[in-house]
Amino acid sequence: MKIIGTGHALPKLVVTNDMLAEFLDTSDEWIRTRTGIQERRLLSDETLDQIAEQAMKNALDDAGISAKDLDFIICSNVANNMVTPGFGCLLQGRIGATCPTIDINCACTGFIYALNMANAFFKAYDYKNILIVCAEQPSRYCNWKERDTSILFADGAAAVVVNNSENNMLGFHLNNECDIEPLYYCRRLEPTPFNKVEEANHPLKMQGKAVYKIAIQSSTNDIIQVLKKTNIKIEDVDYFVLHQANERIIKSICRNLGQPIEKFPMNIAHLGNTSSASVPILLDVLCKENTFKEGDIIVFSAFGGGFTTGACIYKW
Repeated sequence: MKIIGTGHALPKLVVTNDMLAEFLDTSDEWIRTRTGIQERRLLSDETLDQIAEQAMKNALDDAGISAKDLDFIICSNVANNMVTPGFGCLLQGRIGATCPTIDINCACTGFIYALNMANAFFKAYDYKNILIVCAEQPSRYCNWKERDTSILFADGAAAVVVNNSENNMLGFHLNNECDIEPLYYCRRLEPTPFNKVEEANHPLKMQGKAVYKIAIQSSTNDIIQVLKKTNIKIEDVDYFVLHQANERIIKSICRNLGQPIEKFPMNIAHLGNTSSASVPILLDVLCKENTFKEGDIIVFSAFGGGFTTGACIYKW
């Protein structure tokens, strides 16, 4: 599997920490020191499907193919306004594709899981081109009267086109442990005359200390495990492209692995946590900046609610 095109799109609205401090019990200094975030992009007069469509078109243009050339679309999304049809089905129509689509909800680990699925599809079917799109709007499932989650999350979309021309994906390590309490979001379904069970309905709940600990431990372990599986030495890795959840988490993973911080590119300061879109957004930025050179070894790693975690190694 080879990455042949990347693209992303962001909302126009830039929301700074000072803007949040106008209605939340917080400050720029408090947010920066605990998260590394200075500002984030939030949807206002645009919709999630609009920026997702743009990200997909940007990736297709970068790959030099059209939507008609796609054999499959994998859409990673936690929540949107449509329960059915799936978000990927909606986006397939927006770009004029005719291929099958599938939606996955692996929280912030969605991009890693989607890469794994695409890699398996190439081995199982006669597919040539697959598009992965990660479109997230976590700002809409936070409680904007509390600072715990609202200061962290942001909106964005990114897409990656992969094909089966080369075998550049060297290995995966995926993990899932049912640990719901640290991070979850519940929506009540429509009532019926027969349902007698009381259902929860509340915004995103997060136990910050627990998430911090799980994220560091899981990402460190996933990276170590995928390196063992591929017999690659950690010092031979050129870049670690991690989920942009919190600057302190990334720096702690860096220390655990004993690698220089220069190997860990970050854009969380200006984009916040965009859930499963964070890794492919950063990937597209690095690609457009010509950061990678042929032969570079890149580790992708992410962690999210569930708890889902995963890492993979790609040779550029």
